[in-house]
Amino acid sequence: MEELLSDEATVRRDDRAHVFHSWSAQALIDPLPIARAEGSYFEDYEGKRYLDFSSQLVNVNIGYQHPRLVEAIVEQARRLCTVQPAFANDMRSEAARLIAELAPGDLDRIFFTNGGAEANENAIRMARLHTGRFKVLAAYRSYHGATLGAITLTGDPRRWPSEPGMPGVVRYFGPYTYRSAFHAADDAEECERALEHLREIISMEGAHTVAAIILETIVGTNGILVPPPGYLEGVRTLCDEFGIVLIADEVMAGFGRCGEWFAVDHYGVVPDLITFAKGVNSGYVPLGGVIISPAIAGSFDERPFPGGLTYSGHPLACASAVASINIFKEEGIIEHARRMGAEVIGPGLEALAERHPCVGEVRGLGVFWALELVRDRTTREPLVPYNAIGESAAPMGELAAACKSRGLWPFTHFNRLHVVPPCTISTDEAREGMAILDEALAVADAHVQGR
Repeated sequence: MEELLSDEATVRRDDRAHVFHSWSAQALIDPLPIARAEGSYFEDYEGKRYLDFSSQLVNVNIGYQHPRLVEAIVEQARRLCTVQPAFANDMRSEAARLIAELAPGDLDRIFFTNGGAEANENAIRMARLHTGRFKVLAAYRSYHGATLGAITLTGDPRRWPSEPGMPGVVRYFGPYTYRSAFHAADDAEECERALEHLREIISMEGAHTVAAIILETIVGTNGILVPPPGYLEGVRTLCDEFGIVLIADEVMAGFGRCGEWFAVDHYGVVPDLITFAKGVNSGYVPLGGVIISPAIAGSFDERPFPGGLTYSGHPLACASAVASINIFKEEGIIEHARRMGAEVIGPGLEALAERHPCVGEVRGLGVFWALELVRDRTTREPLVPYNAIGESAAPMGELAAACKSRGLWPFTHFNRLHVVPPCTISTDEAREGMAILDEALAVADAHVQGR
């Protein structure tokens, strides 16, 4: 077993003394020190293993410590650790070529960033400069990152403390049939009314002022909201009609998470820009980017693109992306993720819903799923309120604790339990996790009205 740098007590002490954690009240947290990980599991300093149903932050698509991916990083580090973006580099070129080859339609140019927020920032910049317009339409139920522009694009409450943010962002409601903003009775009606709503917003804002519509192809943290049939095609039609750039944020949904290379592949839609990060190399080294259409790339043939990053296309990160994409191809990970969703995870979660009255809806595909938890299936009252904190959030806290005590690390957000394990998870591991969920959901059932 590899030697650890510090013992658990030292790690905890130094973390609390010196590390400033994101999205946290610093005095109220006690982060769990992690010693090692492999495959679908990570382990604490006491040797307790956790089956990771969160893929950390829904990014460890290839699983932990894949030996070929680790070796690719080590090999690149021995040869060339870093080179600035103005030079050409073999790993940067090959990563761009492979990503362009996978991208839908004619998208074939890659601008590399360090992560998803920077990708969305630069996509917005490209859209505004390409169109000469200013406004960007962004959905309420969305997350696009925590930099100034990205957090302004974000629709969920994480943006509130950063307001006012980047000017020019206009909100719209995306489809969400279970909790329809349009009082729709089914997916078909939800699709129709959501598209009518979007068209009306474009009209009211002035189509000639709208540079882009940004959307998560499948909404991630805000609910694993799979769009109804026809919706994305309808948004593409609206963008074509009014000369608006369509930006698909695939930071979470891309690279196998939904059982395809990109979630848009499920719908046959070709955006103008695709933003990516996370799954491209499973977060082994920070990397993100924008996949760009020829039309938008052509806007910068004779004028400079006014943006750049010291670590854009970092050789270590690009080497990990090259290795990851090749591993995905050679080990059939895309096909595996698709099969796991259709044959194991989806049916398994539906079976849980039949046994547990707290489950209002199951939705997802690939290895990207959510259980919407409720107090009453008839009224659809959420198990905890929107943006619940403190005592009002207690039922979800109890559920998470029940999972962790049994060796399962969950992903929870508001009243939802997300099931987002690595794309490489085995059938037995997935069933092990769902068996633990079966036990833990009894905690949530206790809060169902009438029980």
